[in-house]
Amino acid sequence: MANQTFGPNGSQRTRERSPAMPRAKLARAAAAARAANAAANAQVAADQKDAALFVNRELSWLEFNVRVLDEALDPSVPLAERMKFLSICSGNLDEFFMVRVAGLKQQTAGDITERTADGLSPAETLKVISQRAHEHVARQQHCFVNALLPALEKHGVRLVSGNNLSPDQRAQVATIFRQDLFPALTPLAVDPGHPFPHLRNRSLNLAVVLSGLQGSFSVVQVPRSTSRLIELPPHDGVRTFVLTEDVIALHAGEIFAGLEIMGCIPFRITRNSDLTIDEEEAEDLLETIEQELRRRERGNAVRLEMGMGAPDDVRRNLMETLGLTHDDLYEIEGPLDLTFTAQLGSASPNPELRDEPFTPRVLPLFRNAADPFTLLAERDVLVHHPYDSFDSVVEFVTAAANDPHVLAIKMTLYRTSLDSPIPRALSRAAENGKDVTAVVELKARFDEQANIRWAKEMEDSGVHVVYGLLGLKTHCKACLVVRKEPQGIRRYVHMATGNYNPHTARLYTDLGIFTSRPSIGEDATSLFNLLTGNIIPTGWKEIVVAPTDLRNRVLSMIERETQLASTGGVGRIIGKFNALTDPQIIRALYRASRAGVDIDLICRGICCLRPGVEGHSERIRVSSVIDRFLEHSRVFYFGAGQPAGKGELYLASADWMNRNLDRRVEIMFPVVDEPSRARLYNDILLTYLKDNVKSRRMRPDGSYLRVRPTDGQEKVRSQETFLRMARELADGATTNRWPTNPSMSVPPRTLI
Repeated sequence: MANQTFGPNGSQRTRERSPAMPRAKLARAAAAARAANAAANAQVAADQKDAALFVNRELSWLEFNVRVLDEALDPSVPLAERMKFLSICSGNLDEFFMVRVAGLKQQTAGDITERTADGLSPAETLKVISQRAHEHVARQQHCFVNALLPALEKHGVRLVSGNNLSPDQRAQVATIFRQDLFPALTPLAVDPGHPFPHLRNRSLNLAVVLSGLQGSFSVVQVPRSTSRLIELPPHDGVRTFVLTEDVIALHAGEIFAGLEIMGCIPFRITRNSDLTIDEEEAEDLLETIEQELRRRERGNAVRLEMGMGAPDDVRRNLMETLGLTHDDLYEIEGPLDLTFTAQLGSASPNPELRDEPFTPRVLPLFRNAADPFTLLAERDVLVHHPYDSFDSVVEFVTAAANDPHVLAIKMTLYRTSLDSPIPRALSRAAENGKDVTAVVELKARFDEQANIRWAKEMEDSGVHVVYGLLGLKTHCKACLVVRKEPQGIRRYVHMATGNYNPHTARLYTDLGIFTSRPSIGEDATSLFNLLTGNIIPTGWKEIVVAPTDLRNRVLSMIERETQLASTGGVGRIIGKFNALTDPQIIRALYRASRAGVDIDLICRGICCLRPGVEGHSERIRVSSVIDRFLEHSRVFYFGAGQPAGKGELYLASADWMNRNLDRRVEIMFPVVDEPSRARLYNDILLTYLKDNVKSRRMRPDGSYLRVRPTDGQEKVRSQETFLRMARELADGATTNRWPTNPSMSVPPRTLI
């Protein structure tokens, strides 16, 4: 079913509905896979011994954010970078409440008592989250107030409160308030005659308590259009800033002229921000999501943050109005919403307060090639971002858009930036008469608006925009270029672990492969036929696709390693991913460990598996690397009974999570080109395993300890090593820093 609309130039365009998943074979297969997984989990859900082998997903996430906060607390990290980590930590916590806590509250409200693999019900999970999150927030505030602010002041940057302004600064602030802030403020009374206003998600507000109005107060919203930080003229070479809410509070008497101000308490509401969409009932998915985005600001409250010292009746009024309990209240000493700290940390010009600047390097293979297609016709190329420039990907798409021999371009877009050159290149290709298809995932959480904008602009240019499969998120990352050459039609493919987003490609570590191998080209064609036409292939030649095949393939490869080890062979598994939550895969890894398989898991975030448990996971080691760049790549190695490094190597768009395996379209694809394999295994995977500077080792109780080198052992910081390798590779030097056929053993590491 398609909706006919017209572009601004009068040209007709077609907006495709997602193929009707409930009637498709894929839907039935995915549903069967989910049912089988649910049955396997339910069979052991009541077994307390089994539950003891799992870490709660939400608590594991909080442990991840603790590791981010540890970087903000680490004095060896440059100060501006510490401020950045604190900002990330605060933003992470916002999203956690908006999505994960909100979901648990919905389950509790719906009287859902089903326990997860760790044995906790939604209500029990919320209780433990509240305890841990309160501890985490207190530690976060202590980091800012007691560690970072004093350190920043030593470097000529000061944040002052309204009460600590000098007379001259008070005069300057008064002028700023009257000229820039006061005209934008709207006081909102809260009393029996004025219902509580609907305040936007994550907006910062002041509860202004007035004399003689017990239990009532007024709300003043801090304008979202103004900067959180107001800079005052420098004094003695010190850059001085004051928070906007402090300026407003200082001048509340001017807003409420003639009334006595008893207090101004900042507060902030976090709301449920997950989208709820019935895709089958949506006549136009794009318009439906646009409507839901407007409703997101009005979701149910899930958290209330308040400054210290609020009167009991004001606190109680807010909680009752918002439907929150004491567990949902976070009273904070110091500023609310610390996401501004990255901006504050950048105020000092001192380069020593920042990481050494790094410009991603264009691989010599691309730099020296006449065009990408000449190079890729001869060999595969592995790219490792951000160390290798994302420009190679942009150039691949741009060259395809401009090349007169290119007939068609097909591409998935899950997340991309508002200023991305890739959608523009696709639009230009369509305008050049090429057949261009973009599979745009409108439900990419918190990136919906950017995707909607690009979808509309590409449609206007003649790009055939499809919104994927109904009921499933399209999370795979793939680009297919079909080119007519003298020898016939040749397909060029790029597949990756990360998004087609030039901005995050400089901040996230990801891996991708360029290839013209016919088997991968055929699979890429089948993948896009599935996404655009709901055509299920009879089989895949090399890639593995979720939700139909990926879970079973991963389980079968784990089982193969298990059988090898149990019959006297050598079983070996290395996995690098962002999260491990799937109970079925975790149980398979436990069986593999008991059989004698050596398993290393490099898991950045959530890990529900407990390593080092006697009788279950002594051979499983879990590490997490938190450093300058966000670890985002997914790499899997299965020994297959081969010498070290000679087994099967895969890249994937999917983590080992229920959602990726059962509710998303994902791909896992092999790396078979020998130079790419050598770089991926020897230079990348083994370097991560040798990291003894930024790696943390997970303990059986779910906590983490930082790894330190033993006496005399060389320090290895994986991301720093990759930066050095990228420079060497750009200069034409070799990057094989480890033996070509290394031992599976990893040098001993100590935990502190």
